[in-house]
Amino acid sequence: MDKTIKELTLLLIYLTSWQEDAGLTKVQRSWKGYPFEVLDELNEEGYIDGSKRVKSVYLTEEGLSKAKDLMKKYIGKEE
Repeated sequence: MDKTIKELTLLLIYLTSWQEDAGLTKVQRSWKGYPFEVLDELNEEGYIDGSKRVKSVYLTEEGLSKAKDLMKKYIGKEE
């Protein structure tokens, strides 16, 4: 998989995410509107997680950190 496609997909997941209560913690969740092969690789790399039965994924702590770095790289701003 092309590295740029994975990076931009992770960035889009982050930019379109919302915060949701998950019991004792909160998670950043996003819809799975992206190619499944990219989502599978991001999951294997530990950036996203979630059940295959639901229509959304959540960003892991590592995924949130990476997405924020990608904002600097591609958009030029920090959040």
